[in-house]
Amino acid sequence: MEETAMIAEGVAGKPRKMSLHNKILLGLVFGAIAGISANLLGARVSGIQSVVAPLITYVMEPVGQVFLRLLFMVVIPLVFASLTLGVAGLGDLGKLGRIGFKTLSYFVLVTALAVTIGLALVNTIKPGEGLPAQTRESLLNTYRGEASTRIGPPGGGPAFGISTFVNIIPRNPIDAAVRGDMLAVIFFSLILGVALTKIASDRARVWMDFLQGLGDAMVVIINMAMKIAPYGVFALIFAVTARFGFDILRQLSIYVITVITGLIIHQFLVYSILVRTFARINPWTFFNKVRAVMITAFSTSSSNATLPTTIKVSEEELGVPPQIAGFVLPLGATMNMNGTALFEGVTVVFLAQVFGVHLTFTQQLIIIVMAVITAIGAAGVPGGSIPLLVLVLVAVGVPAEGIAIIIGVDRILDMCRTVLNVTGDITCAAFIARSEGYKLAT
Repeated sequence: MEETAMIAEGVAGKPRKMSLHNKILLGLVFGAIAGISANLLGARVSGIQSVVAPLITYVMEPVGQVFLRLLFMVVIPLVFASLTLGVAGLGDLGKLGRIGFKTLSYFVLVTALAVTIGLALVNTIKPGEGLPAQTRESLLNTYRGEASTRIGPPGGGPAFGISTFVNIIPRNPIDAAVRGDMLAVIFFSLILGVALTKIASDRARVWMDFLQGLGDAMVVIINMAMKIAPYGVFALIFAVTARFGFDILRQLSIYVITVITGLIIHQFLVYSILVRTFARINPWTFFNKVRAVMITAFSTSSSNATLPTTIKVSEEELGVPPQIAGFVLPLGATMNMNGTALFEGVTVVFLAQVFGVHLTFTQQLIIIVMAVITAIGAAGVPGGSIPLLVLVLVAVGVPAEGIAIIIGVDRILDMCRTVLNVTGDITCAAFIARSEGYKLAT
């Protein structure tokens, strides 16, 4: 029957148009194939590298950055509009508090579960115990300079303590938006949304109409950006795979496999159970509908850059109401980092094994707590978790300079863990919507 319909469609001269997410997937696949081929040829054929390097620098990276910047460009206004509207749309502050409590509880519990899975794997596989001392020293020497630029000056990483929570409240919300301080923007948006529920409806309506128009305009820009997504994804993946050192991947293969195995277990087993149990969505249907989000997350390595697509897909494909999507997803892009926490847990224990540091059960519990807390504070941009990972290392007595060992493979792992991060945001939004009585696509 389906074949007959397709034949009839072809006879009528109207072939089925390829969907956007399939185009993006093709861009991802072809970009990876082209990049890997360029990498292999560059290592074996003299002169090829002199062609590939300029191609990456002057063509692929600029094209990829144009795509990324178009997405980043709408993040702040989109978060501001969608989150404020979401809070104001909820209306009842009691309802807001209930949804907020469920959202944050979900974030913390699922993130803690992700770290636990990572620790179980790394303690079972023990990838750090098989890394030769010569390889360790070589990696440290090769990537020490890059590691120091990623984690900041000696003394290690950004301050993370009570001041972090105080600074969530911005002195100047416009300045916070300019600096891309997402937590501060989120706080201001939440407070403004609450304030709109407290003023006269006719005055609140002016703000609501403005925010709705702003949100609609951002969606138009997102649609424009997504038209070049297949080309942007191709360029981003080509640049990564063409530069990716397969020697470093070979040296750290067991560590990489451990991290990716943990991510796969959480992505396709844990999330499947969660969406089936709490959102009552068929897992196959769920993953099929969020493919575009997963591909965008993988290619951009950024929860923030993926946020516009995450909101669009959640509302249009899964049926999550705008007020729920607008509240949960911006929070998730900043605070819900399941993949980042799993990566941090595996990496800390891996480096402890490399340096011969024995971690007690209590110290591993500290890793779980610290990974959850620092994952909440990690920036939703490529490599945003590296500075905060240093804090976890220092807390359990593992040398912070060990970060240099994993810098060479961080980009590919960043791409993988970002998929977990954004998928976790959508599972939370679906759970909240279902728990509030909304009907979703099943």
